Amino acid sequence: MPRGFICRRGWYGRAEPIRGVVVDAITSLKADHRQLERLFHTFEHAGPRAAKARADAAQRIVESLAAHSAAEEQVFYPAVLEALPDARQYVLESLEEHDVAAFLSIGLAGLDVDNERFAAKASVLIANVRYHMREEEAMLFPEVRAALGRRDLVELGARLDQARREASPRPHLQVPGAAPGGLIAGVVAGVVDRARDAGRKAVDEAAHLAS
Repeated sequence: MPRGFICRRGWYGRAEPIRGVVVDAITSLKADHRQLERLFHTFEHAGPRAAKARADAAQRIVESLAAHSAAEEQVFYPAVLEALPDARQYVLESLEEHDVAAFLSIGLAGLDVDNERFAAKASVLIANVRYHMREEEAMLFPEVRAALGRRDLVELGARLDQARREASPRPHLQVPGAAPGGLIAGVVAGVVDRARDAGRKAVDEAAHLAS
């Protein structure tokens, strides 16, 4: 059976933008949501005997959520607070929902696929994220689109894309008491995780050459 997985760099579970098409922030985040739904569907329909497919889908879910959450926390939510000060309570609750997803993701990443809690933990993670995405699309996104102009949304979309690329592929819990928009913390986490991955790769290559 596949063992507990280690998140890898370079797969964020999102559709690449079509060349020449400018994507605004809301469209970009909805594309993330649709890709996550496809991954959820893959996991849920893999079947209990398809261990590798379930493990791969779970890994991609964890990585995609880590990048998506980092982009929202570092770029989108601060912009929301600036444009819609009355949305602060909603943003704070969204950050707590992100923490719940990160906590479940960390636990899922450390489990073997044949562990009896693997499927249960993945199902709870998926249910929580689905609720978060549906509420966000129904309540927050229309308000943000109405408050920000096309130009601002396109600029925000470009910043979201950059934040995804710089994000750590591993889930991270937020610093307790930190204000929304932990840009520096998120970037530092990404740098540390990339360095850790590079070091692990170097050790593996050295061991291979020595064998």
